[in-house]
Amino acid sequence: MQYMVIVEKGESSYGAFVPDLPGCIAVAETEQEVMALIQEAIAFHLEDLQAEGQTIPQPVSKSTFVEVAA
Repeated sequence: MQYMVIVEKGESSYGAFVPDLPGCIAVAETEQEVMALIQEAIAFHLEDLQAEGQTIPQPVSKSTFVEVAA
């Protein structure tokens, strides 16, 4: 399964979250680190949902870029 991950750059760190998995987030100093951490967070999140007998949400979020005049 592939989940869309949103990565945001802050003043001193990067944050990542998964729209299809509320509460699944990660923060790190670099983009590379935050991507590794969010991958681990997704795995743990899904394991926790399974352990609790909950349904694993299907990935449904999509993204695209929109061109606007500057």
